[in-house]
Amino acid sequence: MNTDTPPFWKTKSLAAMNQREWESLCDGCGRCCLNKLEDSETGATHYTNVACWLLDLTRCRCKRYERRTQLVPECVRLSPENVQKIGWLPHSCAYRRLAEGRDLAWWHPLVSGRAETVHEAGISVRGRVVSEETVPPEAFEDHLIDWIEHD
Repeated sequence: MNTDTPPFWKTKSLAAMNQREWESLCDGCGRCCLNKLEDSETGATHYTNVACWLLDLTRCRCKRYERRTQLVPECVRLSPENVQKIGWLPHSCAYRRLAEGRDLAWWHPLVSGRAETVHEAGISVRGRVVSEETVPPEAFEDHLIDWIEHD
């Protein structure tokens, strides 16, 4: 194997990536699967620690990834066209990082070679969230968090 060849995310635009490459950019943090509330006066987005019912809280992966948009119509499917328009994506998100011209973080599984580094680095939601199956929507305001940076 030629170790001098740069990895695909350094040589390809998001739009030029194939499906396998695109999907591998997801670091498995689970942050985008958290319910968010929008302030009606300011338009600001606030994260909660209440995860979508499809999120496996241990693995931080969708339990029904292929069917997620049918099961949860408001689930946002990221694409090269919309990734820069979604202001609530965390600063740590690989899609956002690459769209902004930044590199992947050291803990990203494509960089570290291990899926666990996203959890070890404290980036994932593992151990910090509850399922929306246990919290009624009217109580989401009681579950606001401030440990996710976004715009």
